[in-house]
Amino acid sequence: MDGDTGRLIRIGQWLNGDGFADYEHAFLLVGDGEVIEAEPGGARQASLTEYTGRLIRWSTGRFELTNDQRAAVIAAARGYLKVPYSFLDYAALAAHRFRLPGSTLLRGYVADTRHQICSQLVDQCYQDAGIKLFDDGRWTGYVTPADLGRLLC
Repeated sequence: MDGDTGRLIRIGQWLNGDGFADYEHAFLLVGDGEVIEAEPGGARQASLTEYTGRLIRWSTGRFELTNDQRAAVIAAARGYLKVPYSFLDYAALAAHRFRLPGSTLLRGYVADTRHQICSQLVDQCYQDAGIKLFDDGRWTGYVTPADLGRLLC
């Protein structure tokens, strides 16, 4: 991700213990050259052409999904359109990482408001379709773009 937002995400991932990961954003390809992604203005559907020339790591071949499962992931993603994005999600990640007092309260607030950063949106859509990307019992709110990048390695 370019610009100040990308730099802030890189720093946040470093603080979270991910190091300076190569990936700062995640989205779902929903067909016809369109993606659904979480952004500061809320989850939106956009053209994949916005990412022309950028390094993208695809999950193709990593997950064996049926057509019904793919359709369920896409339907879930469409259900999150306009869901707000909040920097409190990053605060929840940091509080969890550093085991700060009140991290459980912050997690509860983020869960109640349904705010999602991009990686949380991706993980939640798969979970809504009955597919667990991570088997370590983590809360969806604790998934970072770097986590998804490592999953695809």
